[in-house]
Amino acid sequence: MAAPQQKSNKADIGQIERLKSLAAGVASKLPPLLIAAERIALTVEQGVHGRRRVGRGESFWQFRQYYPGDELRRLDWRQSAKSDRLYLRQTEWSAAQSVYLWCDQSPSMDFASERHLAPKLERAQVMLLALATVLSNAGERVALLGHSAPPMAGRTVPERLAERLLTEVRGLDRSDGLPPAALLPAHAHVVLISDFLVPLPELARMIDHFADQDVHGHLLQVLDPAEVHLPYTGRVKFEGLEKEGDLLIGRADLLQEAYHARLAEHWASLRDLASTAGWTCSRHVTNESAAQSLLQLYQWLAADYRLRR
Repeated sequence: MAAPQQKSNKADIGQIERLKSLAAGVASKLPPLLIAAERIALTVEQGVHGRRRVGRGESFWQFRQYYPGDELRRLDWRQSAKSDRLYLRQTEWSAAQSVYLWCDQSPSMDFASERHLAPKLERAQVMLLALATVLSNAGERVALLGHSAPPMAGRTVPERLAERLLTEVRGLDRSDGLPPAALLPAHAHVVLISDFLVPLPELARMIDHFADQDVHGHLLQVLDPAEVHLPYTGRVKFEGLEKEGDLLIGRADLLQEAYHARLAEHWASLRDLASTAGWTCSRHVTNESAAQSLLQLYQWLAADYRLRR
């Protein structure tokens, strides 16, 4: 029995290395100059993921004009004496945030309409690891949602997350396409990656569960281009991947208009769910640039922290 186990371990190691390589490639495509420019633009408030924002701390950040209702004890009289206005002295709170990442590993994520396209699951895993790479390099603490290991930081984060994705978490992950109802610390952030082709009331309850904990989140929907465009014509048999059963359609092209309308309605409802909870939502299609979608996540995190000064 030892030989099959050894073969399985080698296969897992090979898959881990492949995912790590793909994730590193996605992360490396983020334009270094663009990241540097973003850092400069956000340095006043939080930097890039190193969050500079107002809070309790010892490091001086900036002077700000006094407004009625501000604490008088924070007035800086020396600075105020230089003009006819009153100014407050603000200090900086520079603290790493905890970001919890999750990707849907249910059977529907195995779908790929073309051989040259990555399955949705693989793309979701790669983007999760690429985001973990960007965050950990910026000093953030990162964890897999639903895993017992606490948030961690450092250069080994992507490798450790990859191992857990392909071994421990894969065996424990739920099959209904919904994230686990974990208890998270207040002010944490979650990034949920899935096709989100699930009943929206169930997803709404899950989002409410996290929002009630004062957790901020982002939904990244990953779809195959065939799921977006339904390019099929003529007689087509659709096979259910999650026990939905098979569906035989005589003229698939006649369904395109109704399908596109239903997909648009689902997307609008998904965005409304996120917006109601104070979350954000974006979509990635597997034939598009993963780096661009990762950049959108990066910008969301930066903007979110600005709003939470």
